[in-house]
Amino acid sequence: MDIATLIGIVAGMGVIFGAILMGGSLDAFVDLPSIMVVFGGTAAATLIKFPMRDVIKSLKIGIRIAFKNPKEDPLSIYEKAIELSTLVRKNGLLGLENVEIENDIMARGIRMCVDGHSGEVIRSSISSEVEKSIQNDELGELMFRGIGDTAPAFGMIGTLVGLVQMLANLSDPDAIGPAMAIAMLTTFYGAVLANLIALPVADKLALKVEQLKSTKQLIIESVVQIQSSQSPMVMKEILGPYLPGGIPKDAEGEGGE
Repeated sequence: MDIATLIGIVAGMGVIFGAILMGGSLDAFVDLPSIMVVFGGTAAATLIKFPMRDVIKSLKIGIRIAFKNPKEDPLSIYEKAIELSTLVRKNGLLGLENVEIENDIMARGIRMCVDGHSGEVIRSSISSEVEKSIQNDELGELMFRGIGDTAPAFGMIGTLVGLVQMLANLSDPDAIGPAMAIAMLTTFYGAVLANLIALPVADKLALKVEQLKSTKQLIIESVVQIQSSQSPMVMKEILGPYLPGGIPKDAEGEGGE
């Protein structure tokens, strides 16, 4: 689990609630009409922007990526690729027939190697699968960014509603307070929803999607190089740039021997 996301949201809410409680009552910051305008309006705008199936899927994907670290570890894939290339040099591609591979995309690519497909066919086939997976992940980022853009706008709409109500009831002092609450709190709710949750989650999704792209490219390149029976030493040089920290030090040491 990516604990940083949870810590950030909890800490941010804690700071806001703490500031509210230090200066007065929490009840003053709870207003049902303001909640309806911001959260209801943002939800409605999101449904207008995206098909229903994409909204549900994007929420699931976005939450999963934001709160969980990727299962695909680039270093593990790199080490597995070097191990498989060593087997291919010793036993040929058929030596990979009974090898167990945890990563589904890599396993599919290796099966295609064993079946005798060319490197270009394998690259094209796996790339199509990877692109579809990345598009789904990017959809989650796009939806959360859309929420982040929409929430402040509905906060402003709520503020205008509250001001109109206040100006329309200047002769009634009892109506001015609730109208001002709507005017101020909708802006508050929209800003919190956008800047504490939606936009930070969208930025984290964008960062993780870029990391996933790099990992997927590592898998594709690994399989293609294995298919061509590339030597383990050359494999390390080719695959090293795809790792977050570059080629591992032990691999560099072996390369210099």
